[in-house]
Amino acid sequence: MSYLGVSQSLTGRQWVGPSIEVERTAEMMGQTTDLPASVCQVLARRGVPAIEATGFLSPTLKELLPDPRSMKDMEVAAARYLTAVRNREKIAVFADYDVDGGSSAALLLVWLRQMGLQATLYVPDRIDEGYGPNVPAMQALARDHDLIICVDCGTLSHEPIAAAKGADVIVLDHHLGGETLPDCVAVVNPNRQDESGDLGYFCAAGVVFLMLVEAGRQMRDAGANGPDLMALLDLVALATVADVAPLIDANRALVRQGLKVMAQRQRPGLVALADVSRMDAQPSTYHLGFLLGPRVNAGGRIGKADLGARLLSTDSMIEAEAMAERLDELNRERRDIENAVRAAAMDQAEERGFEAPLVWAAGEGWHPGVVGIVSSRLKEAANRPAVVIGFDGDEGKGSGRSVSGVDLGASIQKLAAEGLLVKGGGHKMAAGLTVMRDQLEPAMARLSELLEKQGAGQGGPADLKLDGMLMPGAATVDLIEQIEQAGPFGAGAPAPRYALPDLSIRFAKRVGESHLKLSLSDGLSGGIDAIAFGAFDTPLGDRLLNHGGARFHFAGRLEINTWGGRQSAQLRLDDAAPA
Repeated sequence: MSYLGVSQSLTGRQWVGPSIEVERTAEMMGQTTDLPASVCQVLARRGVPAIEATGFLSPTLKELLPDPRSMKDMEVAAARYLTAVRNREKIAVFADYDVDGGSSAALLLVWLRQMGLQATLYVPDRIDEGYGPNVPAMQALARDHDLIICVDCGTLSHEPIAAAKGADVIVLDHHLGGETLPDCVAVVNPNRQDESGDLGYFCAAGVVFLMLVEAGRQMRDAGANGPDLMALLDLVALATVADVAPLIDANRALVRQGLKVMAQRQRPGLVALADVSRMDAQPSTYHLGFLLGPRVNAGGRIGKADLGARLLSTDSMIEAEAMAERLDELNRERRDIENAVRAAAMDQAEERGFEAPLVWAAGEGWHPGVVGIVSSRLKEAANRPAVVIGFDGDEGKGSGRSVSGVDLGASIQKLAAEGLLVKGGGHKMAAGLTVMRDQLEPAMARLSELLEKQGAGQGGPADLKLDGMLMPGAATVDLIEQIEQAGPFGAGAPAPRYALPDLSIRFAKRVGESHLKLSLSDGLSGGIDAIAFGAFDTPLGDRLLNHGGARFHFAGRLEINTWGGRQSAQLRLDDAAPA
């Protein structure tokens, strides 16, 4: 049954409230724990038993971090790494060009620098070299280095790793593995086919961190001490959130602690990036995902591929400020490129239809650096897995994003094995591919077929799940701080959404290109400000701006807005419906 009677909102969604079971569990939890009702609602929705509620609100690495040795090849990888450190060998770090790759590389570079070693950083150019190790780069690195560590890549790179003659190679990755592994010292990856998958929620930086934990253990066993690992958790938190890794189990503790480390403003690169992003509040998952992450990514998308990793690893504030300024510029350029590609891709996908199991678009000269972001926008619009491909001549490079419960990476890997793709791989929620022009239509048809078997395409826009109802006067800073205890929120742990019923719009203004700022009132004493990002990309923007005095039910997430040193509650608006 629809919540507040909303069976079709302004964005075409049905609103669904908490189940009777969740409401009962929350009520019982409140009676047995003395926790605020709002917190109990969130915990009940996440399936946390009342007896575990208090511990859940205080996640600790000591309790939640798995034993690194539970992953295959971990002990071997850490031992070889420490041998290189002891013998002052020449070490190269080969990293992917996204935030996870940059953070993973920075973890190693900073750790090694604290041990008195300067490692070589190598990040491939997205356009000239593509994703992951390639033969010429690995051959060149092997000539001058004793050990090459591939981070956030390498699990499927059999030929390039074999080409690294004379050097040992370690892979620290999280992308889906194939039936065989490259011939190298170690492949540490929770998504290898011979792993249980229990730790498959870690991003690459999480895997690198676990390797450093194991290295620290081996050092202590030998009577030595390594660098302070807790001080590196800001990098792990950034990668975990930006790579959209689920905020469950150990990831909750890593991100919670990492945000505390980041708040101390000790890492020059992150300080400079926060300042150039005009971040004026305590760091949160929102800042990591939407302010810092896109800027770190901008170098790999349309600029110099290693800029993000260099920024995150530098110990010079002057260098950090210069690199942060450049990344901010590149991010603005990236937005302009993205907007043009998104408009064309959306038109093409809509013409093809949003009802199929796969939504896709392909175009000439679409920049490879933005096709992933655009595929994410298509996925959100259609509630279907989406793929966007940019062609340069007869070869197209594409990126895809999936919806919950549909493993896109495995399907794309199958497509590559069947010969419909030049190459392809990834993980459940995101994947990359290379396809020849004459194989485009059959490849997309086959991918659609594979995804349909997994349940893709069953239904329209996703229902909007709500945790309860609030009046504006109850939405206080204190309430939001209580709810935040159940965080951090993000992928796999969505922030609670509330319905604010029957409100009038006192003020509405378009801000930026597509956002909407609102002031809402219940007509009594209660009011709240709201912000709807991207509102004019949906039916929300025009309808609410030209409201004509009508009253609406509003739905969204509560957040604390800091302005001029003062804090107030704000609604991040997701949807609305006529009251």
